[in-house]
Amino acid sequence: MRKLLALALFLTSATIFAQGTITGTVIDSEMDGPLPGATVMVVGTSNGTTTDFDGNFSLDVSSTTGKINITFIGYERKTVRFNVSGGETQNLGTISLGVDAGALAEVVITGVADLAKDRETPVAVSTIKAAEIQEKLGSQEFPEILNNTPSIYATKQGGGFGDARINIRGFDTNNSAVMINGVPINDMENGSVYWSNWAGLSDVASAIQVQRGLGSSKLAVSSVGGTINVLTRAADKSEGGFVTATTGNDGYLKTIASYNTGLMESGFSTTVLLSQTQGDGYVDGTKFQGYNYYLGFGYRPNDKHDFQFTVTGAPQWHHQRSRSSSIETYQRYSDNDEPNIKYNEEWGYRNGEEYSFRKNFYHKPIMSLNWDFDINSKTQLSTSAYASFGRGGGTGEIGRINGRRQFALPRTEDGLVRVDDIIAYNSGQAVPDFGSDDNPTGQRALTDGIYLNQGNGDRSAANGISRRASINSHNWFGVLSNLSNQLTDELTLDVGIDLRTYKGIHYRRVNDLLGGDAYLQTDNINNDPDPVLRETYSAEPKFWVFSDIDSEEKIDYYNDGLVRWAGTFGQLEYNNEIISAFVQGSISNQGFKRVEYFGELEGNQETDWENIIGGNIKGGLNWNIDEMHNVYANAGYYSKQPLFDAVYINFGNNLNPDLQNEQIIGTEIGYGFRSSLFSANVNIYRTSWADRFEDVGAVFNAETPQEIRGRANLYGITQVHTGLEIDFTGRVSDKLRFKGMFSVGNWEYEGDVEATYFDNDQEPILDENGNPQTATLALDGVKVGDAPQLTASFGADYEIIEGLGIDANYRYIDNLYADFDATDALGDDNFKALKLPSYGLVDAGASFRLPIGKDNNSLNFRLNVNNVFDTMYISEADTNLLAGAGDETYNGVNVNNRVYFGFGRTWNAGITFNF
Repeated sequence: MRKLLALALFLTSATIFAQGTITGTVIDSEMDGPLPGATVMVVGTSNGTTTDFDGNFSLDVSSTTGKINITFIGYERKTVRFNVSGGETQNLGTISLGVDAGALAEVVITGVADLAKDRETPVAVSTIKAAEIQEKLGSQEFPEILNNTPSIYATKQGGGFGDARINIRGFDTNNSAVMINGVPINDMENGSVYWSNWAGLSDVASAIQVQRGLGSSKLAVSSVGGTINVLTRAADKSEGGFVTATTGNDGYLKTIASYNTGLMESGFSTTVLLSQTQGDGYVDGTKFQGYNYYLGFGYRPNDKHDFQFTVTGAPQWHHQRSRSSSIETYQRYSDNDEPNIKYNEEWGYRNGEEYSFRKNFYHKPIMSLNWDFDINSKTQLSTSAYASFGRGGGTGEIGRINGRRQFALPRTEDGLVRVDDIIAYNSGQAVPDFGSDDNPTGQRALTDGIYLNQGNGDRSAANGISRRASINSHNWFGVLSNLSNQLTDELTLDVGIDLRTYKGIHYRRVNDLLGGDAYLQTDNINNDPDPVLRETYSAEPKFWVFSDIDSEEKIDYYNDGLVRWAGTFGQLEYNNEIISAFVQGSISNQGFKRVEYFGELEGNQETDWENIIGGNIKGGLNWNIDEMHNVYANAGYYSKQPLFDAVYINFGNNLNPDLQNEQIIGTEIGYGFRSSLFSANVNIYRTSWADRFEDVGAVFNAETPQEIRGRANLYGITQVHTGLEIDFTGRVSDKLRFKGMFSVGNWEYEGDVEATYFDNDQEPILDENGNPQTATLALDGVKVGDAPQLTASFGADYEIIEGLGIDANYRYIDNLYADFDATDALGDDNFKALKLPSYGLVDAGASFRLPIGKDNNSLNFRLNVNNVFDTMYISEADTNLLAGAGDETYNGVNVNNRVYFGFGRTWNAGITFNF
């Protein structure tokens, strides 16, 4: 009887404590993938569970009705109601977590974008969400949001608006792929990415995914260091909009307005974003003004077809500090013993207004049409057709005054360029200290009745300094298409094409005669006699990029670079939820052609097409050991076509006689851990980059009567980069979260390098036997410069009360070496790279969200303070002068080195109205 009573009580208590079961699946709304390790808690209880590696959960509940909270590190908290009858199971379906409630949870265009998925794609990956970009970037440069990612180093370089640069595992963007929604945007001639052309990306980005190493992109792109994929808003996100105003130090002001219709019953949707940014610049003489526009139009006629058309551009101009100064110069123009880190030697005042010899101006709109076609339940076709038209360039000085270029003329006491005196001299007025022995009064002579400026040639009849503009325009068209077919439940095949054509247009034109009457053109061998040019052209970005350029008067040089690309790729992927693996292969033909208008006679100006085959093969495997642990490995080989300047060398139609592809071999293994409270990734890598070619300025027979200035062509450069990377996120409670990373590398040159020398007339420099002069550079074992080989960071976010939070982050940099020219090693068998002082920086911020009315309308306030303790540090060095006995030093660095200092303390504060 007692046993029966005990059984009855047990069954009763079980019924009381387990009224039913709720199930569901938690996914990332932006990546459309599962969120393993998300926490599911019944509100008001300690009853909870976590999602498995497919994002699924099952939870017994003791009440028939109630609410659950779903949380995951870095995502919004979502509350969902449940209603179960006794003993039943309720499936809550798919629950999407997006960014924090105060930010927009956007849908992204991912049709042709190769996005890595957690615990599935076997690559080292980090993803920065829209909430973090919008909150913590502030007035920093766009790449700097990635600085707390392992093995990434982004600096402001000279400090001009949009002049930042970024390195991944020690490789710059020339050798790392940058994409927007899967479409490559690296310059097709030199691989560079000029961030001022993409200054609006921070306004429209939904997420940034960085895949370090060869990555998972199916394209034969230059992913030696890694791949940065910026995902932008699609036009079919939810209806609403926002208005933002941000202010900051040194006159910084930015305003943004955006609105989206949402997906309408007709199947159409539209997104519009406009923004404007301006300021005086932290560095002296770096005023700027930029705009950004983004238009997205979507059309979804049915469940099979989805069309997205986008056009975005960022017309801007900004004054620059394009050349680093020596530490001694920073000290000379300081009010105290510390260097004046804001000093800029490239500007002065013209009639009391800021005037810079270095001004960048550009407009590069890009438009794309994306079509996603669900052919059937197993086959999908994604296609993107795109076009880009870049117009603009950068200014600089050209010419001489009595044999001296602008930077060598006497300056003001503050070290500024005496612009008004240059104008006075050019127009015939006396400037005594601009004079020479022949003309000690500094009075310019007339030439044929006019004051005639000229370039940097040897003609003594022409004198004077002008401001010229170097134009680097382009027309770029491409199609990228991927067909995906699910062969079985576990096996998927992708095949596609990548077609591009590019024309780069390069010339100089006169921007400002600075008091002169005309400019004498002496560089075009097809002109006879040399023409006298009077036309000048503005240095402002063109909003209309289709205007004619053929009629513009050109000086100094004029050439076109043509590149065409035809590639195909394929991928076979296996995934049974425990094991996932892929193998990829791609092949591409890259054609190069050069047209020289000034240096070659008419009829002999075009080269033939030089076609070079390249490609890659890579694969990887991920094993989900259980719901918490996974391991992965990948390896790949990449035969990379050289950049344009390595195909046609020495600034002419000179085909490189030793042309060969660069060879990259990458390997990597990694481990991941996931739980509701803590997640971490650990990986080690090795990248070998061989058969590189570089062309750099050089001096032969230096400091002798036989000194010759010219170029050095370097063949067979090899770098080997190995390293360890760790990143982690965690939470102490629902209010306190933390994250951090650590990376350490060993990046070195392998083997010595041979150099061949050419003079400024592009003729080989010969030795005493009449043979081309060569030299061996002792680079074996020398550290690779330009990026730190040790980085670490730790940060935390704390929610004080609902809607009010604070955050702080510490970042440490060490083993940072100078960015030296390989020719610095000439004649030095013990050549070493200059190591710069280590440093640490603290950034902090505060956020407050104030709900207004219904429908999640809100006011959001944000304050950022970067480099809180105003730490002075050297962010990069452009020379490699080691300190010797008796040399003057600053923090152990020879003061004759040309460096850039990082910014001191800066701040910005913004307010956003979401509706």
